[in-house]
Amino acid sequence: MKINYKITDTTRITLVVSVFLFFSCTNNPEVTIKELQDEIIYLSSDSLKGRMTGSQGDSLAAVYIRSELASCGMVPLSGDGFQRFKVIKGILPGKSNSLSINGVSYAPDKDFMPLAFSSDSGLESEVIFAGYGFNINNDTLKWDDYKDIDVKGKWVMILRADPETDNTKSSFIPFSSDRDKALLAKDMGAAGVLLVSGPTFDPMDTFESLNSNDFSVGIPAFRLKKETADVILSKSHASIADLEKKLNSTRKPDSFSTGVTINGTSEIIRENADSRNVIMILPGEDDQLKNEYIIIGAHFDHLGMGGHGSSSRAVDTIAVHHGADDNASGVAMMLEIAEKFAMTKESHKRSIICIAFSGEELGLLGSKYFTENPGIDLSKVNAMINIDMVGRLQETKVLQISGVGTAEGLRDSINSINDTSLVKLTLSDEGYGPSDHTSFYGKNISVLFFTTGAHLDYHTPSDTYDKINYNGMINISSLIYNITSRLASSEERLKFRESGPKVETGRVMRRKGVTLGIMPDHAGIVKNGLRADFVTPGKPAALGGMKKGDIITAINGKTVSNIQDYMFRMSQLKHGQTISVEILRDGKKEVLLIQL
Repeated sequence: MKINYKITDTTRITLVVSVFLFFSCTNNPEVTIKELQDEIIYLSSDSLKGRMTGSQGDSLAAVYIRSELASCGMVPLSGDGFQRFKVIKGILPGKSNSLSINGVSYAPDKDFMPLAFSSDSGLESEVIFAGYGFNINNDTLKWDDYKDIDVKGKWVMILRADPETDNTKSSFIPFSSDRDKALLAKDMGAAGVLLVSGPTFDPMDTFESLNSNDFSVGIPAFRLKKETADVILSKSHASIADLEKKLNSTRKPDSFSTGVTINGTSEIIRENADSRNVIMILPGEDDQLKNEYIIIGAHFDHLGMGGHGSSSRAVDTIAVHHGADDNASGVAMMLEIAEKFAMTKESHKRSIICIAFSGEELGLLGSKYFTENPGIDLSKVNAMINIDMVGRLQETKVLQISGVGTAEGLRDSINSINDTSLVKLTLSDEGYGPSDHTSFYGKNISVLFFTTGAHLDYHTPSDTYDKINYNGMINISSLIYNITSRLASSEERLKFRESGPKVETGRVMRRKGVTLGIMPDHAGIVKNGLRADFVTPGKPAALGGMKKGDIITAINGKTVSNIQDYMFRMSQLKHGQTISVEILRDGKKEVLLIQL
């Protein structure tokens, strides 16, 4: 009798893993300095060029991580173990950008260029000069460039920055960003925006590269060279240099019609790149509890070669940003903890899922994508363990753990496990923070975030493998393993508890102090609105009836299409003010009245 065997993808992967395991996996389940060092050296090497999301180095790191997890018996959660998603690699001017002044054409990239937040559209109209583009009316500062001028349906020319560019504590700072000025101009009725740098602010008058994190404001927006702007101003017998000098000295608006008509068309090309999470699973040892999960996660992307828009702290340096601590250290620790679980019997009744995330540095993109497309029932996740920057344990031996308030009894459990002679703990209740655990906390999953904190090498090329405290990593990995093993084997599940955020994040809100009390969707998962991923009890949004998952579409009748629109709208509000917030809830429009 002939028997036909069907070899499934999972079977094939398991066979390959078994062969690889025979040759590669050590017989020592303990975490060693050599293993940690080998992994960190590779992930932070020059050959991976900083692991920028969507780059070749990012892809090579993903392949390496999958191979390491497979070598000790983990199998893909689905498919080949990669979860693929798209990211915006960059923004470039399109070929259709054009600008003519009184019928004379000007050259893109030389005389003008579109801004990243421009829409793909055109406009032919008169140009109105509107000073710095301010409309400020608060207790300490009043300045209205739109008073007594009509900008409806017209181009508005605006000076960039503010009159106090050398003052790092200037009251103008919250109102000075290019995008905020463009959105305000649109609110005032403008149909297009022209931004130009005065010689005091930018003597070189150079065009910056386009920021891929900017969302469109919905109207065409150009950056002009001073010489191009002066052509538009010539009929008014004015120049950008003179106007900047006048506004800076008088501190009074000086807006007027230029009497000149321009015709402009903008086109922005958003280049996509492929990236991927690595998702592997180690089945649980209990027939019932194996259908529940513990997730261990660490992001493997970093800043690439740095440069403008990369969030590098070495702003003028183009070089490999190695990211040994951020976050090759976290990935290496995850790999070694996974190996220890795989080789230690009776260590995990629940299944353990290891996820290496890409896109964390760009706004938690990988973890956001996973929690929106999990491939498992997220309600079956007992806890998410996030390991991010654990390679710089100092002499004080302090390890920071956040999220201990996201489940009943979690703080006490951690304290009972820890050996204070090896690691001293600083514990925080909040489940919201600047790393991938935030994406899970927003889905009502208890989280723990482990880190040794920032340092002077953070987000610079100097974050290298030779500065890692490997002995410290051994002690931290032991603690995380023991905590995870208890969570993976306890018969009783954790009971999720909301814990934070206490305040809303964002540069503008911190400065002005106005908050709704929500955790906004920074990754832009929702289009044409801003989703509230968390609503803090007792804060204005909750008191006004907002619920987790509501999508904010307008504040006081002004559209909110993304996180940047939302931050700008909030910056215009005051304590005690009652505002109307338009939301989408279960596909239906509602209006909430919220007192700040």
